[in-house]
Amino acid sequence: MNVAVVGATGYGSGELVRILSRHPHVKIHSLVSSSRAGERLGTVFPHLAHLEHTLEEWNVDKLAKQVDVVFFAAPAGVSSEWLPPLAEEGVVAIDLAGDFRLEPEVYQQWYGQNPPPTAWLNQAQYGLSEWNAEAIAQADVIANPGCYPTAALLALLPLVQAGALEATPLVIDGKSGISGAGRGLKLGSLFGEVEGNVFSYKVGKHQHTPEMERILALWGKESHRVIFTPQIVPMSRGILVTGYGKLRQGWSEKDLRDCWKAAYEQAPFIRLLEEDRWPRTKEVRGSNFCDLQLHVDHRTGHVVLAAAIDNLVKGAAGQAVQNLNLRMGWPETAGLTMDPLFP
Repeated sequence: MNVAVVGATGYGSGELVRILSRHPHVKIHSLVSSSRAGERLGTVFPHLAHLEHTLEEWNVDKLAKQVDVVFFAAPAGVSSEWLPPLAEEGVVAIDLAGDFRLEPEVYQQWYGQNPPPTAWLNQAQYGLSEWNAEAIAQADVIANPGCYPTAALLALLPLVQAGALEATPLVIDGKSGISGAGRGLKLGSLFGEVEGNVFSYKVGKHQHTPEMERILALWGKESHRVIFTPQIVPMSRGILVTGYGKLRQGWSEKDLRDCWKAAYEQAPFIRLLEEDRWPRTKEVRGSNFCDLQLHVDHRTGHVVLAAAIDNLVKGAAGQAVQNLNLRMGWPETAGLTMDPLFP
């Protein structure tokens, strides 16, 4: 099967190419980057210099005729414009940006851009693989989740769906490596700014906030406001999300763990850690795993949840390939059996 990657110069794109290059059912046909068209892949990603690819200009007619699936790994706003013409030609599209995750007015409010055409927005399926596999298998437009929502929702959804948490605001603390800010040159991403430093950003206005609230209400069957604080930590990759929710009376820690076990019994990339062993970003680095842990604080009546993922793999490229596998009816783990890198 021929696939293409649009926006093929970012960190997530590099991971996508790395994963797709070893996928047993996929051939990388085109890598699109209007800003670096004509350059060899190895000049953009020296670690992938062994792959014989040249970056190309965007050409919808060529892609529509020659590829079966297109991954959009470009900044927000690009897929809104470029995805519909390909989808109209029957090409399956998987969008790693946020263009197809929210209702039009919410997207415009939080992203500050015009939303995609409503017809295609209504067709898009949210690509949280473990929770929407049946719909993903039939979808022609798949909206890959954001990195923070992936970790937070995987931890929270089983408990919210079971009614274990009171309908009060959920507090979510998210710590991410600097690769989550993208590959573009920005003052806040410079080594001298990040090294030895931890800082919050986009407090109260991060675009992943409405995404988490929307999916919790849609699949968790109960609305929750989310107080989300994202933070940058001085490492290149990885996300650790810690969540706090008010526990309803009558729920024990065992009950909550049973909810997780029931939800993820058949999920190959979810690892439920033994009690008192808490997720660490280095233990999922380079893999498509999500490690989960929880603790009930009886003194305050709250549950503390923790989830660790690699933001570039399970939080982006790996989950996109997992969704490809679901869509094509291949084994869910195809191309994704990478063990975590350590140390």
